[in-house]
Amino acid sequence: MTTLLRIDSSSRHDGSWSRRIGDELAARLAPKQTILRDLALAPVPHVAAETIGAFFSDTSTYGAAERAATALSDSLLAEVAAADDILITVPMYNFGIPSALKAWIDQVVRLGRSFSFDGQAFGGLIKGKRAFVVIAYGAAGYAGDLKAADFVAPYLTFVLNFIGITDVTVIPVEGINMGQGEVAEAAARASIATLAA
Repeated sequence: MTTLLRIDSSSRHDGSWSRRIGDELAARLAPKQTILRDLALAPVPHVAAETIGAFFSDTSTYGAAERAATALSDSLLAEVAAADDILITVPMYNFGIPSALKAWIDQVVRLGRSFSFDGQAFGGLIKGKRAFVVIAYGAAGYAGDLKAADFVAPYLTFVLNFIGITDVTVIPVEGINMGQGEVAEAAARASIATLAA
């Protein structure tokens, strides 16, 4: 039984290219179970000072306050642990990711839970999973002339690799605000068709 964790981060529902291509990819992956985390419908709060303090405290000393401060992170990490595949759908907003997705990342990238540090090197703790990232770009050329302005694909790939997920497939949908959406959608669908379910 395969489980897909799907994380949608576009503020739009109707007319969202990243969500629509995400639907195509989810159908291709054909999971038996899907955990849906819609960050527009149910935003993850940004980490608070109490949460950061608990993240860097010895868990053996946790009291009620620390357990409360990390409860959401624990829940989100449990969703990641339960998934075989992770699908992130994301639009580029002003050259980066939506703050809603960054809030989720800040709860999940956690010392001792999703990555380790032995004083010399970092190590990812989340193993044996695939990640798929569908990115909607308003302009075209992020694989070429605008590559230096793409802070979405490199960042998300790095974060996923950092926590141990090294099998990452990025599916771009470029030029959606330039009248090129239909062509980009066709290219994305062609890429999805080649994926092994």
